[in-house]
Amino acid sequence: MREVFGRPGAVGPVWGAAAAATALAVLAPLLSLALTALGAGAAHWSHLGAHVLPRAAANTALLLAGVGLVTGVVGTGCAWLVTQAEFPGRRVLQWALLLPLAVPTYIVAYSYVDLLHPIGPIQTALRALLGFDSPRQFRLPDVRSMAGAVLVLSAVLYPYVYLSMRAMFSTQPARLMEAARLLGEGPWGAFRRVALPMARPALAVGLGLALLEVLNDVGASEFMGVTTLTTSIYTTWVTRSDLGAAAQIACAMLLMVVALVWLERQGRRRQRLGVVRAMSAAPRRQLRGPRAWLATTAAALPVLLGFVLPAGHLAAQAWKRAAEGHGFSAEVLAGAMNSAALALGVTAIAVVLGLIVAWAARAGDGRSPTWLLRGASLGYAIPGTVLALGLLPPALAVDGWIAAALGLPGLPLMSLGAVLVVACVMRFLAMPVGGVEAGLARLPRQLEQVSRSLGESALGTLRRVHLPLLRPALTASALLVFIDVMKELPATLLLRPANFETLPTLLYAEASRGSYEHGALAALLIVAVGLPAVLLLSREPSPSPAPAPTAPDLTDYIAMKEAT
Repeated sequence: MREVFGRPGAVGPVWGAAAAATALAVLAPLLSLALTALGAGAAHWSHLGAHVLPRAAANTALLLAGVGLVTGVVGTGCAWLVTQAEFPGRRVLQWALLLPLAVPTYIVAYSYVDLLHPIGPIQTALRALLGFDSPRQFRLPDVRSMAGAVLVLSAVLYPYVYLSMRAMFSTQPARLMEAARLLGEGPWGAFRRVALPMARPALAVGLGLALLEVLNDVGASEFMGVTTLTTSIYTTWVTRSDLGAAAQIACAMLLMVVALVWLERQGRRRQRLGVVRAMSAAPRRQLRGPRAWLATTAAALPVLLGFVLPAGHLAAQAWKRAAEGHGFSAEVLAGAMNSAALALGVTAIAVVLGLIVAWAARAGDGRSPTWLLRGASLGYAIPGTVLALGLLPPALAVDGWIAAALGLPGLPLMSLGAVLVVACVMRFLAMPVGGVEAGLARLPRQLEQVSRSLGESALGTLRRVHLPLLRPALTASALLVFIDVMKELPATLLLRPANFETLPTLLYAEASRGSYEHGALAALLIVAVGLPAVLLLSREPSPSPAPAPTAPDLTDYIAMKEAT
């Protein structure tokens, strides 16, 4: 039956060419970035190597190490608690632990700087409780520091580890844990010597995703006073107008991205160790008394720090502004409309391209799918500032050619926001590619073979057979792309047209002016938009007699988030 459908080119040259062009387009900014960096000359390299890169690279490495340690401990510990123990509030906490995913890192940073300000609500309440009158008598350490940045970013990013580890722990077989206990291991020994090694691939994926988000962050790091490679790229490009030096810093930053992906691959190289036929999942252990309430406190604390406090602060600030007569201003409404229009356009294009790439890979000969899928999904591993920097030179060249050919003034593509749309599509294309790929993997090839044997064309098979079955995967992919574009800050800051503000850029501008409370309503809208994705992700995987799933690849972002 392979002759009926599975031969190479079965979907026609147009589909294959479109998929290949999409994958190559995602790779093009990297080539452009390298050419820009090489064209800047050696003088830039010597200056950067002496004055910029050592400090920025050291801060970035410290930030990655700190966030990796905290998110790994918190995410793994919470996942183990909710899957292996029964305690008060477990049913609520198992999905509430995902709520910080709805809050972008820069919003949490702004909230905590405001909350922990020397004359902010938390320090004021502490001084009143301890009998002090002014910040000169008592004040907490400044949150705008490396330690503060690690804690703030970890409070938002631990759900990446929690989500993948929860999926793995939920599908581990009971008999392995029972065997460890029969051999004399206690609960801690069984976790350390059996459960954790089996879940190592999932831990590598979760940490990889969290650390890539750290590299992509620009708002939180800048606001917390930590100079990283990402903030150095932004300031060199925007403040000093030095595109060549910014490209050289971006190339240095890509080395860290490559190192992270390599470490993630190393963490998963023996992922088959996690494939065990599970007859039943391990029953949860009932905790009672102080131990039960200690478990509830430990699982609730990340939710409190990562979602409840910042979201509550946003709501209080928005209510205060509304009471003063500053509700939905024309600027906020325009930003919301711009954000929604950008997100809708990017979502539609990304889902169509993701379907094309995944479908062409499905119908390929077994060799082309790998480079098609990985190439098209590479954009998610590239920080937004780096992607924008690599995309700008070719975009300006094409824009200038179009303007000259049509006799148009200025840069039409930049002015219309087309370059920003392209950057966002490249960045988030991994989600629909991974989602459709995962959906197609669950559909037997016999469906295609039967359809083709009945005289249906490849396109007709896709339209009448696969699209109805892929609707859940397409819907989930579209929702996640829409929400991530609504939250996107780095690429939007650098590539947006003049006088085009979105909710994140409005909030960033207010925070830069020191008037963060004026952007509280915009921040609250961003958080509200992110909540549906959390509800989508909150489904608890159920054990199955089938082989336990292995940890997904970094590029299978949507498949990991579905946690099926």
